[in-house]
This record gives sequence, structure tokens and C-alpha cells, in this order.
Amino acid sequence: QVQLVESGGGLVQPGGSLRLSCAASGSIFSIYRTGWSRQVPGKQRELIARITPGGSTYYADAVKGRFTISRDNAKDMVYLQMDSLKPEDTAAYYCNIYDIYERALSSWGQGTQVTVSS
Repeated sequence: QVQLVESGGGLVQPGGSLRLSCAASGSIFSIYRTGWSRQVPGKQRELIARITPGGSTYYADAVKGRFTISRDNAKDMVYLQMDSLKPEDTAAYYCNIYDIYERALSSWGQGTQVTVSS
């Protein structure tokens, strides 16, 4: 079972930036689709960004143009650069690997909390 560990969250003012990191217990990010999801209390977790092994990316409309997903195969890391943050981006953020139907393949990690507030 792959273990995923997210980090990099915190408190940031509106308009600010954060970079989230995701580490895996094995070299999987170059093999599987990898994505970032977020969840706020009382709502379903939503996939907001995804990158394929070939480098194709997907972004939810809510984050398109502000967030960038990237991968470093040598370090087995996936990142989410978040710019121009808004209060509505406040959520717990999680990474996971996905199949072609965008179903999560690993158990969810602890996530990392992002709070956007002045």
C-alpha cells in the first residue's frame, strides 16, 4: 500500500502563494496519474488538479490559471503551486494517484490545511 504525505499548507493572506508537496513511499508518480484534491467540512472532496505520466494536466475551473501542478520524478515528489489565493481556497488538500477514470487508488493521507484569510 502506497503511503502519501502532504505538506506545505498554512495560513496565507488573500492574494498570497503557497506550494504544497506530496511525497510517496515508492516511485509511483512517473507511472500513475497524480492529482490534488481538496475538501472543506460538510462537502465532498473535489479533484482540482491532475497530471498524467506524459505530463498532461487538468485543472478545475475554480483554480485554472492560479494553480500549477508539477512533478519531479527524480525526487518522487508532486507539487501544487498555488498563487493568487482566495478565501474560498481554504480547505484541506490531499494528493493521490488515480486510474484513467480518475478514481483514487490509494488510501488518503492526513492532508495539509490551507487557510486563506486576512
